[in-house]
Amino acid sequence: MKRILIIGTGLSSIYLIKYLEEQAQKYGWEILVADRDINSVKEKICPATKALELDVLNDNQRDKAIKNSDIVVSMLPVSFHINVARSCLKYSKSLLTASYESDEVKEMHDEAMAKNILFLNEIGLDPGIDHMSAMQILNRIKRAGHQLLGFESFTGGLVAPESDNNPWHYKFSWNPEKIVRAGQEGPAKFIQEGKIKYIPYNRLFRRTEIIEIDQFGKFEGYANRDSMKYIEKYKLQGIPTIYRGTLRRPGFCRAWNVFAQVGATNDSYIMDNSENMTYKEFINSFLYYSERDSVELKLYHYMHIDQDSSIIEKLRWLGIFEDTPIGIKNASPAQILEHILNQKWKLEPEDKDMVVMWHRITYKEKDKDIPSILTSSLGVIGENRKKTAMAKTVGLPLGIAAKLILNGQISVKGVCIPTIKEIYDPVLNELKEHGVTFVEKESHA
Repeated sequence: MKRILIIGTGLSSIYLIKYLEEQAQKYGWEILVADRDINSVKEKICPATKALELDVLNDNQRDKAIKNSDIVVSMLPVSFHINVARSCLKYSKSLLTASYESDEVKEMHDEAMAKNILFLNEIGLDPGIDHMSAMQILNRIKRAGHQLLGFESFTGGLVAPESDNNPWHYKFSWNPEKIVRAGQEGPAKFIQEGKIKYIPYNRLFRRTEIIEIDQFGKFEGYANRDSMKYIEKYKLQGIPTIYRGTLRRPGFCRAWNVFAQVGATNDSYIMDNSENMTYKEFINSFLYYSERDSVELKLYHYMHIDQDSSIIEKLRWLGIFEDTPIGIKNASPAQILEHILNQKWKLEPEDKDMVVMWHRITYKEKDKDIPSILTSSLGVIGENRKKTAMAKTVGLPLGIAAKLILNGQISVKGVCIPTIKEIYDPVLNELKEHGVTFVEKESHA
């Protein structure tokens, strides 16, 4: 009997677990779900699935669980994957993650090849479905002999229209920490018409573009950190334009820019006496001193916000000018901001989230002068706070890939991401059966 080990039961694990439980019944497999919090495991599994309390940093516990499994799916934060990968190498077990491929894991390629196992990373939503859907289209265009001129790709995790009841048109459907700190790792870097362009963090949320997706409306996109690395990933050497970004509803970025400019998203230092601070005092700590001006007025002056600006409604709705206690010790500005946002942006039990993805590929057909534009869009709506579109689009690709590997339908070995036809074709085909379907449109430039 083949055994699948799933380590980690975070927000995106529910669809992965349920999918593999269904496959286990069909193929006679055994599922073992492990987490440091055994109650979190028991909440998510069916009676036939085994639960294991596991501290992934405990070498003996981790080794024993992996040694007795046939394939491992890690849903842990990226920093823990290296521990799991080392044990998988030790016992010659294939490993799947939805996280970005680290340099440490990449260095295991030769050893994984020698042991005839696969370490498949970036097989979630973004990264994951973005790679697979893009490569399927790009390779189709290349096979037809056409010339690629541009590749743009945007993804967003937002609130569904039916649950959108706040002026930001946004709620958390995944890790709030990453959202608050987005864009701070370095300048956004991309190539446009053959020229390398940079957007520093202090301009990131003011350099946006409007994108309209059929059936889902208008969005604004801001640049991701490094679009240039996709030239190698997607084999797009010589392409004049490549740009990847994140989607939000119009107006979000301009308001978020206020927090970025005052320093509220900074995570590099601890604020003194943060546990006794109020929301208003937190904002005031970044502003000039005045005996007569209110905190609200000072912020508007500092950021040159007009009295009739839509930004004002967004900021007031968050309650940042109120005397609400923060109550967190030794917190950085980013941690305090995350705490404030969590009170307002969390999904309610019956709220639905939404995942949107949009690609635009510009290319020139053989013997034609006018470039063609192909857009491919995806929209997925969640069911409720637990069964989110984010969990579905992260978990299902992992589950499908695990099934394909166990059934011998994926023969790739070593360390890789799902930019290989042998992986992306069957995964995308099965995702269609679960309502994860792209819609394509052709036009001319």
